[in-house]
Amino acid sequence: MKQRRDVLAPILFILFSIVCGFATKDFVIGIPTLLTGLLCAWYTTQGKSFNYIMGFINYLLMAYTSYANHLYGLFLFNTFVFAPFQLIGYFSWRKSSDANNTVISRKFTLKSSIIIIISCIVSSLLLGFALSQIPGQRLSILDATSNCLNLCGIVLMCMRFKEGLWLWLMNNIADFLIWLFTFLAKGPNSTMMLLVSTGYLLLNIYSIYNWYHFKKYLVFSKYFYLLSPASSESANFKRL
Repeated sequence: MKQRRDVLAPILFILFSIVCGFATKDFVIGIPTLLTGLLCAWYTTQGKSFNYIMGFINYLLMAYTSYANHLYGLFLFNTFVFAPFQLIGYFSWRKSSDANNTVISRKFTLKSSIIIIISCIVSSLLLGFALSQIPGQRLSILDATSNCLNLCGIVLMCMRFKEGLWLWLMNNIADFLIWLFTFLAKGPNSTMMLLVSTGYLLLNIYSIYNWYHFKKYLVFSKYFYLLSPASSESANFKRL
């Protein structure tokens, strides 16, 4: 059953991405962007280091789309921060592939929660102001907020804090709004990016529901956490 699912899921993702590509007439950038995003999420739930390869390609494709839509904050962070993090994650997973790969989640204290909230707000405002000084930059505050939340979420993921779930939710909401406004402005490749951000947001909500409903297994992803008891068959991440 598991082997059949491992083969069937990527095939369905490929077919879905092709259908969306033809529907939106976005073949060159749209199809690989959606496909690599879906495959990255899938292989992460399976505990496969290959997810970082898909994530690396996905970030570079999103960097291109962000630049084309004058979202320079997303372009810079995707290219020089988030994409390199995928390479670090890949080699880190490969290095420990023969070990137990058990990750014990941690929980915020009230003090650490306040520090994170204030840090995200201040950094978003500062980065938003800096981006607003770039000629042609669009949606400066949303752009800055998305990048700051995403970066903070990556750091928390490395530190094993489960509150990263909520940071990724806020990040995915910001991403959704960015691409919704860009879609309404008829930006290039924005239709496919709106589909991608919608998928990430829905899966993020689903993962939070599963975390607090089952409270058994935790699996980390590039833009969000996807949680499922079934994924525990192959993923070696456990919650304490």
